[in-house]
Amino acid sequence: MKIALNKGWRFLGTCLANIPAMVAVLLFPIPGYGQTLPELPRVYLETRYALPTAGRTITVNAGGDLQAALNSANPGDVIVLQAGTTFTGNFTLPNKTTGSGWIYIQSSACSQLPPPGTRVSPAQAYLMPKIVSPNTDPALTTATSAHHYRLVGLEITTTHATTNSTHSTPVNFSAPNRPTTLSQLPSDLTVDRCYIHGTPTGNIRRGIALNSARTAIIDSYLSNCHEVSADSQAIAGWDGPGPYKIVNNYLEGAGENVMFGGADPSISNLVPSDIEIRHNYFFKPLTWKIDHPSYAGTPWSIKNLFELKNARRVLVEGNIFEQCWPHAQSGFAIVLTVRNQDNTAPWSTVEDVTFRRNLIRNSTSGLSMHGRDDPYVSQQTQRVLIEDNLFVQDAQLSGVPWRMLQVVGRHGDAVTFSHNTLIPNESQVGPNDCCTALMVFGDDTNEKWTSFVFQNNIGTHLQYGIFGSGTGEGTAALNAYLAAGYGFAKNLIAGSNPAGYPANNFYPSTLTDVGFVDLAGGNYRLSATSPYKGQATDGKDIGADIDALTLATAGVINGTTHAPSPPRNLRK
Repeated sequence: MKIALNKGWRFLGTCLANIPAMVAVLLFPIPGYGQTLPELPRVYLETRYALPTAGRTITVNAGGDLQAALNSANPGDVIVLQAGTTFTGNFTLPNKTTGSGWIYIQSSACSQLPPPGTRVSPAQAYLMPKIVSPNTDPALTTATSAHHYRLVGLEITTTHATTNSTHSTPVNFSAPNRPTTLSQLPSDLTVDRCYIHGTPTGNIRRGIALNSARTAIIDSYLSNCHEVSADSQAIAGWDGPGPYKIVNNYLEGAGENVMFGGADPSISNLVPSDIEIRHNYFFKPLTWKIDHPSYAGTPWSIKNLFELKNARRVLVEGNIFEQCWPHAQSGFAIVLTVRNQDNTAPWSTVEDVTFRRNLIRNSTSGLSMHGRDDPYVSQQTQRVLIEDNLFVQDAQLSGVPWRMLQVVGRHGDAVTFSHNTLIPNESQVGPNDCCTALMVFGDDTNEKWTSFVFQNNIGTHLQYGIFGSGTGEGTAALNAYLAAGYGFAKNLIAGSNPAGYPANNFYPSTLTDVGFVDLAGGNYRLSATSPYKGQATDGKDIGADIDALTLATAGVINGTTHAPSPPRNLRK
């Protein structure tokens, strides 16, 4: 899953301390776990639409010179591009060294677009000016130290339509070379209600290269980001420090829809941090799946939906992750795997990750977690909370090995997996299918995971239940891979033999015995008569809080509704 760095575009990003655009947030711990829980992002970006009124309005109509308008604009100006007009070229957002305020670049039909807080789609492309790269270079990029630009209602794309070569990215928020000082980095950038995409048949490495500071992507639609035999992403960042806001977008990428890390940053100790990822629709179309009836004929390299290799203080909440299958990897939807990718960044880490109230569906496996890099030196995965998520596998991607959770590699620390509901398609993936399991441990029993808690979850045994490579299942696997003092309580694992598992858990024969409101109909709330209602360690229902999850994901598919401001206190 290594990021491919394109010739001439080796990026770096970190924070310009003299241009603040953040709001500090006080956080509170969850009681009752007995271990250190992840810290939430320390800052959230303010992204309210506030059109400048004190500067000039620079109108660029058909045949106009977009780069000249960008060069002449001053902070506080608004550049209005004629809707329906195509601007072909490779354009640069310059660094403005005088003045203050934002430069807005927006469609002349901006007032006809969906209002702020509502996602655009290709259906609104006719209301947008189109910025098109005619080659393999970005359509829009940032100059050294460029800052305070907001793109509103733009279509940004490329004409590249072949797999013989690769287009780098339509939008490149990166310095033109890998700089050595923080002041060279682009910062304070917002993509607002934009349609950014590749072509159906071309190698398009990524939609947005997110190697900048204080950058937001909101209410936008990113699609056709794919490449043969190499990784591709809708959004990828490795050389920027954050903070980042990725809220209410449609995100379509073949390799990883969104990834942080994957190439080593050139500034020492740089870790992308303070990342807010909420209310997005992560999706891979089945036209990319080789054995599916709708397959379109190009074998794009498919890996996962979301991956962290170098990141800290990440909030992932209220998203829908849909459709992931084995191809270039084994088909896990979510991957947390710390990587010192090129052996020049031993500070690489995955830490303080809160992953909650998400729906993960129609993927062959759920979440894979790795403790430390191998073979290179890295920091360890630590302080991770996986809570109130619903993992559901449906029939379209069944018939292959299904694992809800995989914990492998050298040990991590302080991982809590609580109040999740995990529903495989047992009619298609049953106990006789190879390697199906609720949770699998692997690699090294000499370096045990410390402060590991698995509690209040609902799942099913399938073939192996809780399984450890070389150790068998149940209590034997837990003891082999987890350090003494681990927590494993009040879980419901249908079909497991209680004799081989820890006490203080529940082992009904089938999921039908759980007492869901409507198992067949997909209502995974516990009914009033369920024997497991109110039986969790915190006195709540076992499994995910379906009401909270439903509220958090309401409107994700079409992007019509989302919370207008970041949550201040997510702790129970």
